[in-house]
Amino acid sequence: MTRVRETCVDVADGYRLWVETTGDPARPALLLVMGANSSGLGWPDDLVERLSRHHWVIRYDHRDTGRSTHAFHDRPYPIRSLADDAMAVLDALGISRAHVVGMSMGGTLVQLLLLDHPGRLLSATVFGSALIGGGEEPGAEELPGPDPRLLELWEELGQERDEEAELQWRIRHWRMLNGDVLPFDPEEFAALERRIAAHSGTWHSPAAHALADQSGMERGAELAEVSVPTLVIDAPEDPITPPPHADERGRRLEFAGWSGRFGLPAGQAIHMQGRHHT
Repeated sequence: MTRVRETCVDVADGYRLWVETTGDPARPALLLVMGANSSGLGWPDDLVERLSRHHWVIRYDHRDTGRSTHAFHDRPYPIRSLADDAMAVLDALGISRAHVVGMSMGGTLVQLLLLDHPGRLLSATVFGSALIGGGEEPGAEELPGPDPRLLELWEELGQERDEEAELQWRIRHWRMLNGDVLPFDPEEFAALERRIAAHSGTWHSPAAHALADQSGMERGAELAEVSVPTLVIDAPEDPITPPPHADERGRRLEFAGWSGRFGLPAGQAIHMQGRHHT
């Protein structure tokens, strides 16, 4: 039977994070870093179970999500603090080095870990995420922003709704992130959101990360120094970073001096046609 344990980890600014470990601690550690305003339960249970066959898998709730401390309005913080939290989780569990996987904003945090803590990473995987900015990237024309329909939906983040209205809002959000190519099962996502609400103890839609200070992220020029084995998983039709972001990511990495397919130092990039942001 797979070993699953829950604990809490104290991090900076008086926050406490909910952390779950799955599998054998003797195996290589694998830290899963979820996206903005998302509980660690966003990582599917069956994925965690499969990964735990060969790794000690760690997923956790960011600040102001899930069972972690919710206190942004009293104790605001910059987004980059969430990268420090990831290191604090590893420290608390006694993990010297780990494979790290980041989804969406989690992928942005993983890029900061690549720059600030390369010795702690066995490998890095970034998917559904834009590259951090900065540097003198060639062809840095104005890239399109997220799908306007998403922007409209995001304006409703944090609004008070009853449970059913909030559930339907979240399903609409998932449907938009899923796109039109792959099948979408609203009941699957409804079940996920009900579980997250039960886990969190509230149906309130978290919005702290959308309000957090974004400064200190313009470090793209430093990517040339990265030597940790890295995989970028790219969904060219992602509605958050729509085309031509995929091509621009390739140009930026190549300009940064990363060698190999799609400009990666010791790994590769995968284009997942048909996938969007789920």
